[in-house]
Amino acid sequence: MKFEPVAPVRAYERIVEQIEEAVVSGRLKPGERLPGERELMTQFGVGRSTVREALRVLQAAELIRSRPGDPRGPEVLAASPGALHRSMHRLARADHVGLADLLQFRMVLDGSSHLLAAELRTAEDVTALDVALEGMAAADGYAEFSRADVAFHDVIARVSRNPLLVVSGEVVRGVVLELIEDKLSHANDRAALMHSWLRHHEEVLNAIRAADGESAARLARQALYDNYAEYVPKEQRTLLTPLLT
Repeated sequence: MKFEPVAPVRAYERIVEQIEEAVVSGRLKPGERLPGERELMTQFGVGRSTVREALRVLQAAELIRSRPGDPRGPEVLAASPGALHRSMHRLARADHVGLADLLQFRMVLDGSSHLLAAELRTAEDVTALDVALEGMAAADGYAEFSRADVAFHDVIARVSRNPLLVVSGEVVRGVVLELIEDKLSHANDRAALMHSWLRHHEEVLNAIRAADGESAARLARQALYDNYAEYVPKEQRTLLTPLLT
């Protein structure tokens, strides 16, 4: 495996980019080893501190496992859903990502996962959704109801059969969970609100049971808008309305 020399300014980032590209393209496979530090210094044309900084970044991103003094060189790791989850969670919490962005993203995710779930569900999947819905109906208090709500959507994401939808959905729903609990805690009639949400989930489940993906997706997007758009500044709600059609 040969790499190209890099420019000296922020050279460690160029090293990271080359190694990331080699991993993503499959030229470097899980379990393979990078050259040792000295060989990496020669190939990239940089000093030891630059190579070590690049390896530190790659290890933090869980692309490699590097052990000090290991003569075999850093080991390339397999792609990890956990690593993706942590990266997306940091992004979702970043200051430059606003609530409108998160809500829009969840509307896209939920719409897609509901559509796929309706098309791909099996009898066992429908049973799992029935059980999740029963958990919502039996919830004791709004905090438990909120967690049961998230669990219902986790099942739908898994039924979509797409691991990226599962990971992305978990991250965004975890952030939006705070809004669910806030809305319920300040509702004038919590019981009525929870009953309304339960009815919505029953409609979603019926659409999935009937393999009506378009209806399931539309119900998901509309419910998110109806419940959480009020938290988004009015001038930013135009980011959400195109998803309602």
